[in-house]
Amino acid sequence: MILTRLHVRGRDLGVKVSITQTTRERMRGLLDHDHLPHDEALLLKRCGSVHTFGMRFAIDVLFLDRHQRIVAIRPNVSKRRMLFNLRATQTLEMPAGTARLHGLASGDTLDFEAIR
Repeated sequence: MILTRLHVRGRDLGVKVSITQTTRERMRGLLDHDHLPHDEALLLKRCGSVHTFGMRFAIDVLFLDRHQRIVAIRPNVSKRRMLFNLRATQTLEMPAGTARLHGLASGDTLDFEAIR
């Protein structure tokens, strides 16, 4: 996985984002996590749908288009749910409440700056 920092409207949100590179990483997602720290997120590339079967905590799901623009936000998604968005090419998973905490909204474009 690649590690990046999340920026919105030119502002560093202080959120570290792991970006999946392989099908295996994408399929594993957050399933092996007991929680996700408030300053971390996971970006699933080439992914327009997610499920929370086997998850141990609620998440915010942000669907992004190919320009990394938010096309939909599904806050506080609990266990045993399936979500998809036909316009999405990527999916960002964050701890529940994080999208609202940072004021993220549909139409925002996200930038991911590599951490060296």
